[in-house]
Amino acid sequence: MRNKDAAARHHRLIYLLNVAQRRLQRWMAAQPQNEVTPAQAGLLFILGKQDGVLMGEAGAALDMGPAGISGLVDRSAAARLVERRADREDGRAWRVWLTLKGRTVLAQAKTDAAQINAALTDGFTSAEIDIVARWLSSIQDKFPRPSDE
Repeated sequence: MRNKDAAARHHRLIYLLNVAQRRLQRWMAAQPQNEVTPAQAGLLFILGKQDGVLMGEAGAALDMGPAGISGLVDRSAAARLVERRADREDGRAWRVWLTLKGRTVLAQAKTDAAQINAALTDGFTSAEIDIVARWLSSIQDKFPRPSDE
């Protein structure tokens, strides 16, 4: 089902999406309790669900290429949030594990994310948020990540 309504074409969705993303990122980075960047928090969330994932799996889950996930893991390891270990089965592959500090920071990140999600959804019904979530998810299908990244 396509939205052919003329008014729908003038919502400036690209602009609104970009501004919203930048504002949210800036606001999150300015919070004094934040010990991690949003990207680092994303990595911690992934490891909180499955500790010891392959770097490539973490990168795919975060929509990052090899260079991006490598840099993120390097920064997170330098902050003592994660550690990188060689895979036992494949010496060329690396797995990422939460540290004790990473687990503590993850717990705070979960609390912060719940508060931010509550603020983001305030004033909207569950049905409206379901539509927004479906629309945002559809962007990933409509504009797939290039396979060479």
